[in-house]
Amino acid sequence: MTVDVLTHDEETASAPTEAPASTPEVSADEATVTESASPASPSEEPAEPAAEEEAPKPKRGRPKGAATASTAKKTRTVELILTVTGTADGEWQAELKNGSKWVAKGLEIPAAAVSRAAKELHADLSGPIDEVINQAREAQAAKVAALEAELEKAKQALAELDA
Repeated sequence: MTVDVLTHDEETASAPTEAPASTPEVSADEATVTESASPASPSEEPAEPAAEEEAPKPKRGRPKGAATASTAKKTRTVELILTVTGTADGEWQAELKNGSKWVAKGLEIPAAAVSRAAKELHADLSGPIDEVINQAREAQAAKVAALEAELEKAKQALAELDA
């Protein structure tokens, strides 16, 4: 059963302020049947909820707040590679490279200077470097002791030949 009846909102929206004389009187029950029998269309919904659901237009430019990146000026970085190598004998060399260009190669560096520089840079660097330097020092001390013993034997042999 379908009844074509305008609801009160539809009458006021489409009709002039005075109701025409030919409009039939409809009871509230019939109006309810008509509203429930006819499918609801999107145009029948009030326009106000749609206006509330629309998000405001985004503003131009960067968004402000905690999620934005820092506007601080970025500094230019320079890549310098300093390579310091040491041997078990305690000989140290340094090489410096700027990007792909060699600035210095094979510069001899005293072990004490390497140790001081490592202490100045960071404690985590100075520990391992000092261990390597101490091992080289012990190896050199053992070498000196062996050479002194050999020198003493050579002196005794020379003294026996002179006697």
